[in-house]
Amino acid sequence: MEKALQTMISNMPEKTGKSLEEWKSILKKKAFEKHSEGVNFLKKEHNVTHGFANTIVTLSKEENQAPIDLVEAQYKGKEVLFPIYEKLLESIKGFGNDITITPKKGSVSIIRKRQFVLVKPATKTRIDLGLKLKDKPTTDRLGNSGPFGTMCTHRVQLTSTSEIDAELVNWMKEAYEKAT
Repeated sequence: MEKALQTMISNMPEKTGKSLEEWKSILKKKAFEKHSEGVNFLKKEHNVTHGFANTIVTLSKEENQAPIDLVEAQYKGKEVLFPIYEKLLESIKGFGNDITITPKKGSVSIIRKRQFVLVKPATKTRIDLGLKLKDKPTTDRLGNSGPFGTMCTHRVQLTSTSEIDAELVNWMKEAYEKAT
C-alpha cells in the first residue's frame, strides 16, 4: 500500500498538473467540512480524477490532525484507560521493527503487512482489543470479535494494566506472526 501511495504522489504533478503540496495549499484555503466536498471540488473545478482527488483530500486531512491528537481525542474523558494503551503498545513494539501504528478517529490499528491488532477505548472503563487470529477457538477471555465484525476475529476486554499478562502478549505475538 505504501509503495502504491508513493507512486501516486510521484505521478501527481504529471497527471494532475500540481504537486501534492500545491494541492494541499489550495485545499487549506477552502477548509471543507466534509471529505466528499473536497473531492467533488477537485473533480469539478480542477478536473482531477476521483482517485487522485480522494488521495489529495485524505493526505491533506492527515496533515491537519496529527496522529497524537487522534489518540488524545480517543482518551478524552477516559484518561484512566491510557496506561493500558501505553502498556499494550510497549508490548507490541517488542515484536519487531516492521510494525506501523495507525491512529484513527475511534481506534488505533496495529499493522505489519496486515492489521493484526486493533485498540479501541470502548467505554470509560474498558478497552476492546481486537486480534486477528484466524482458526483460533474462542474462550471465556478470548471472545468473538463482537462489534469489530470482520476487522478482527477475536476481542479481549481490558479494564486494567494487570490484564496485559503473558497469555495476552502471546496472543498478540501470534497475531503479529500471522500478519505476513
